Amino acid sequence: MHYTYATMIEPLAKELNDILEGTTPGEMLSDVGKRLYFPKGIIAQSGEAKQLGKTANGTIGMTVINGTPAVLPSVQKIVPGLSARELVAYAPTAGNPDLRALWKQDLIKKNPLLKDKSISLPVLVPGLTAGISYMSDLFLDETKPLVAADPSWDNYVLIASARRNAQFIQFPMFKDGAFNMAGFEKTVTEQAEKNGSARVLLNFPQNPSGYSPTVEEAKQIVAIVKRIADSGKKVVVWDDDAYFGLNYEDNVEPQSLFAYLADLSPNVLAIKIDGPTKEDFAWGFRAGFITFGCKGMTDAQYDALVKKLMGAIRSSVSCASTPPQSLLLRAFKDPNFEAEKQQFRAVLEKRYAAVKAFVTSHTSKELEVLPFNSGYFMAFHTKTVDAEQLRQSLLKDRGIGTIAIDAHTLRVAFSSLEENLIDTVYQAIYDVADSMSHA
Repeated sequence: MHYTYATMIEPLAKELNDILEGTTPGEMLSDVGKRLYFPKGIIAQSGEAKQLGKTANGTIGMTVINGTPAVLPSVQKIVPGLSARELVAYAPTAGNPDLRALWKQDLIKKNPLLKDKSISLPVLVPGLTAGISYMSDLFLDETKPLVAADPSWDNYVLIASARRNAQFIQFPMFKDGAFNMAGFEKTVTEQAEKNGSARVLLNFPQNPSGYSPTVEEAKQIVAIVKRIADSGKKVVVWDDDAYFGLNYEDNVEPQSLFAYLADLSPNVLAIKIDGPTKEDFAWGFRAGFITFGCKGMTDAQYDALVKKLMGAIRSSVSCASTPPQSLLLRAFKDPNFEAEKQQFRAVLEKRYAAVKAFVTSHTSKELEVLPFNSGYFMAFHTKTVDAEQLRQSLLKDRGIGTIAIDAHTLRVAFSSLEENLIDTVYQAIYDVADSMSHA
């Protein structure tokens, strides 16, 4: 039988759109977001068969022997602690349900303000970058711009503009050594008034600057979003929390902005994009989570939004890799897990302190240190020197690798610098920059 868009796809997408009608996510969907749906096809039918197919299950394209997925002995022996099902079986589209439930539990533990708030069950995605890309699918197109800080991680503009053809609008992140509250408010307000809505991406601790808002700054950011929402404008805030919890100063806001935004207003959709890859030192596992929060959303509406996200996952990678999910689920239950994390975080904090001590005690006519207090990175603003030329000179003449984010931003990942090399690296950066200065 030949299925057309009109006879098969449209009713499934329309059903989700109808459920979301009148909600902030429903009104903020992009062209792709409106079309996305989770098919009642192989995956859904396999799920039913898993529950009810007691005699036999001929739904999933896996080789099953004696009721167990087949795994090559040469593969199994590498990871003897995992069963065949934990190692090679397909994972559900939205991720291992036990892992999703555990992540939500930990999310509330790390963000106590979420305790009595209604949020979705986190959906597992193949890395935080994929999560940002999926949110762009759902909420960005050529008529729906994205607001972010300047400087920003270079992948944001690639995803928003190159993939989704959306404008990437930036506000200067810093003013007078602190978060540029006036610039943030002006830019988001202008977009809300111009388009009737605003889509904002906030990344804390930030890449490339390594900055997180203070307790007072966090309150002001939330108040600005609320003022815009109270004026009747819709706002979607993406909280890219890749480096969540890596705070090195006492005045840094300890909770995610998501905890404040999740039930701020029916006009605000908060999206938390986080995961263990940076938080839990498992970078190559490519496992992230997306969690939604919006005041007044019902379980059915959250489910509809999650199904649209599942449609984005199903239509791209189908599902995330199983072994990382199995390993993480076991690791999270290990009684030594948190203590082990704290040891690594202490290493990062010592490196941060060494960098802070150097840049506090040294000056450069060419380099301005951007504020930093958290995360993996810090960055310099170059006054007259091109950051790419500085990067090239450091690499070729000193054998030191850094990242030129844009023409005037040089990022240094102190997370990957051994502590005994920090003074050497930073002295070289200062010396080379000043030798190139045109001032």
